[in-house]
Amino acid sequence: MVKLDVLNLLEENGKTKYWLYKRLGMSYQNFNKMVNNETSSIRYEVIEELCTLFQCTPSRLFAFDNGGVRQKL
Repeated sequence: MVKLDVLNLLEENGKTKYWLYKRLGMSYQNFNKMVNNETSSIRYEVIEELCTLFQCTPSRLFAFDNGGVRQKL
């Protein structure tokens, strides 16, 4: 299953969830569901903003979770 890998990106960049939450301007409920992979969709605008904030391409935002083993896409 493809999962959003934002928590690892935050750790690698020395940033907090709160830092990201404030920059995305989402409701906390939607933000929390997104970073904890409890949602089934992510808007293109959010993907674009995440790429801008982390200075990466969309492929870096996601990882493949194969039964508990995470692989970068």
